[in-house]
Amino acid sequence: MQNRHPADGHDTIQVRGARENNLADVSLDIPKRRLTVFTGVSGSGKSSLVFGTIAAESQRLINETYTAFVQSFMPAQSRPDVDALHNLSAAIIVDQERMGANARSTVGTATDAFTMLRILFSRLGTPRLGGAGAFSFNNPEGMCPACEGIGRVSAVDVDELVDRDLSLNEGAITVPNFAVDSWYWRAFVDSGLLDPDKKIRDYTERELDDFLHKPATKLKLDTFNLTYEGLVVKVQRLYLSKERESMQSHIRAFVDRAATFAVCPDCAGSRLNAAARSATVEGHTIAECASMQISDLAAFAAKLTDPEVAPLMAVLRGTLDSLVEIGLGYLSLDRESATLSGGESQRVKMVRHLGSSLTDVTYVFDEPTVGLHPHDIARMNDLLVRLRDKGNTVLVVEHKPEVIRIADHVVDLGPGAGTRGGRLCYSGDYAGLAGSDTLTGRHLGHRARLRPEPRTPQGVVEIRGADTHNLDNVDVDIPLGVLTVVTGVAGSGKSSLIHGSLSKRDNVIVVDQSAIRGSRRSNPATYTGLLDPIRTAFAKANGVKAALFSANSEGACPTCKGIGLVYTDLAMMAGVASVCEECEGKRFTAAVLAHTLRGKNISEVLAMSVDEAHGFFTAGKAGAVPAARRILDRLVDVGLGYLSLGQPLNTLSGGERQRLKLAIRMAETGGTYVLDEPTTGLHLADVDQLLGLLDRIVDAGNTVVVIEHHQAVMAHADWLIDLGPGAGHDGGRVVFTGTPAALVADANTLTAQHLRDYVTS
Repeated sequence: MQNRHPADGHDTIQVRGARENNLADVSLDIPKRRLTVFTGVSGSGKSSLVFGTIAAESQRLINETYTAFVQSFMPAQSRPDVDALHNLSAAIIVDQERMGANARSTVGTATDAFTMLRILFSRLGTPRLGGAGAFSFNNPEGMCPACEGIGRVSAVDVDELVDRDLSLNEGAITVPNFAVDSWYWRAFVDSGLLDPDKKIRDYTERELDDFLHKPATKLKLDTFNLTYEGLVVKVQRLYLSKERESMQSHIRAFVDRAATFAVCPDCAGSRLNAAARSATVEGHTIAECASMQISDLAAFAAKLTDPEVAPLMAVLRGTLDSLVEIGLGYLSLDRESATLSGGESQRVKMVRHLGSSLTDVTYVFDEPTVGLHPHDIARMNDLLVRLRDKGNTVLVVEHKPEVIRIADHVVDLGPGAGTRGGRLCYSGDYAGLAGSDTLTGRHLGHRARLRPEPRTPQGVVEIRGADTHNLDNVDVDIPLGVLTVVTGVAGSGKSSLIHGSLSKRDNVIVVDQSAIRGSRRSNPATYTGLLDPIRTAFAKANGVKAALFSANSEGACPTCKGIGLVYTDLAMMAGVASVCEECEGKRFTAAVLAHTLRGKNISEVLAMSVDEAHGFFTAGKAGAVPAARRILDRLVDVGLGYLSLGQPLNTLSGGERQRLKLAIRMAETGGTYVLDEPTTGLHLADVDQLLGLLDRIVDAGNTVVVIEHHQAVMAHADWLIDLGPGAGHDGGRVVFTGTPAALVADANTLTAQHLRDYVTS
């Protein structure tokens, strides 16, 4: 592809003196209306430059165009630490964040494809029902009345809500936030409907019905008016109508105990009322269309040529074809958005923006190839190019050479991570990067080689008749004592096979990218147990209690309670966090900060990176802390040397979370480790380190099973299990098992074709 060089003036985004996080006074020009890829090792400053500086300032400036009244409802955004930014355009971030926790959001609603289907059925459906609202499960006109458009109903175990042997005054209600003297509890006591000293077991049938099931009713009391509703009704409204992932952990645990969810018997999960389910177009109802695999729906839509809906169908076909192109053809429009993986969410958002009429926008992507087989990456590249060719600026943070290769412009940050990164190593075209002496340039042509002598399995774990999701009664053996890689295109059934049939067995250690439960107080030091030997070392050096050196205990700053930030709740508006003025964000009292260990106080130690702390706690016999060193060794081994010990866990990426979990679990032996795309977020140079780590885990007597698309991991495996041949109902079968060498030599699967190209190039 012809390279485009940056022009001057308004044709470039000009960054001057960027210092956000670890950026070291970075200045550069980024061409507008071009595709620019940002590379560098994890922690080199890519996200700080792209997301934390360029995108953040663009969004802050847009927010400033609103009235003061509107801005008061928005979260406060501080200006990034940068001297100047010129020629910014509106930035749209297309990241891997899950698409909200709204049970009413589906792939169809998120892409507007279902909206177009509703219009289609309102015009061509037989019988005619009226407008598009008649086919909307978010509209009373079209929703199923039994489940109110959710598609499932909940049943409540009353004994998980109430202790029948107690009265209200004795604390009979066991629901979270309903304790004696709480606001919710008082509504029952003040209602006049119930005797607060009477045990629930002794209630009359009328009293029990009022207590549990009375619908919302306005009551006029002596001094005030009260809207009363039964306990089950209130719990349904407060907790069961919310998406599970949005709940606090103790609420989630309560809901798991108290409620069971089932497919709505009235609408069979379609969310629609009987009238909406009765209308057909070419023999199919809208519910059937929404539940089709998108690749099948695209084929169905291609047959609809009625001139009355020709413009509409052109847009719908374009959206469906884009979903198929981007490797999401195995999804259905009725799939809940909250159930999508981070990579799937990002690709769904991407399709939504492809259909947008906006131009001259800056689109910012965070590793859009996550979860994609090499076969699908080419199609992802095509969509990135199409976004650029509409006249937009496309900024992509990415490690895959296939994506870097199509860039008009490449920005490489480094040379290392954390304090060793944050500097501009290269800015120019791909050919220049490939010829440069940067870490990225040197690794662009690097290839992992096939293992010359694969390890011999020490037995097998049998999986028989696996039929989770799209699996087609799969029989397969997982070899023990070796490194097995499970491959196949997105949607082929890899996760269904491994997580559905292997993960729940004994001695299986699952290390995935899911969020780590914990509050904003949690950080790598607390999560790994590293803080314990650090606190002990401080206590011993100063002759005081170890509890003083915990931000969750005696030593915490009383103003911010050891968080370092003060959160101001603005009721219905977004809360605001500001650095604590008392401790200046250091989290501890001044008395605690006066205690030092070899010249560093506890706050300074928690601000260290893992690499810095490794040197600090291993330096010399007198200063060494062996227990801390063992944990830090493992954090370095998994490539997290750049993380700071006190960095909140909610700021970590999925790949970083997975490697942090691995650092904790890798000391265990004799088990089977299951990893899900461990190369996520890893630079080409770091993949070799990961492969060495996996080898050490296997050589220590463990089995390692990796779900992975990266060809370097495939080539390095002892054994491959390839699923396919396609995705959705075109997948779900084992199309190859054997060594990587055998796959390259004899197989004809999509994986074989790409791995063959990889090892021979």
